[in-house]
Amino acid sequence: LGQALMASVVHPPPAEGPSRAAFDEERSEIRAALKRKAKRVTERLNAIEGISCQPIEGAMYAFPKVRIKGYTMKKAISLAKPADLVYCMEMVERTGIVTVPGSGFGQRPGTFHFRMTILPDEATLEKVLDDIEKFQAEHSEGWFQ
Repeated sequence: LGQALMASVVHPPPAEGPSRAAFDEERSEIRAALKRKAKRVTERLNAIEGISCQPIEGAMYAFPKVRIKGYTMKKAISLAKPADLVYCMEMVERTGIVTVPGSGFGQRPGTFHFRMTILPDEATLEKVLDDIEKFQAEHSEGWFQ
């Protein structure tokens, strides 16, 4: 079963086959949606104070740079953990959004990043971006802890 599934992914339907038109349409829709989401995520992240993101090209992930300060930085120092790890853990605790800290990818020392996917449907992705924006705004104030 696994080999049959993989064969269907690697080898599209024949050009003259009855399912080729549907295959081409679906592939085109998926690619268009990925392009829209990549552009939207980049725009939204760049509009958030303290976050900057390079254009997303050829990947399903954004890797924005984030400015970390205040409570999060103090907590990271006290725990002897990378600040972006603490930031990502705070994000999941406060918003439910799971991101991956950039420190696991060999980022330049003194910079902080997180990785997030662009694969959720567009409505869900907008909600995620709203929550990231709110989280970052609260982070900039240092939270109250």
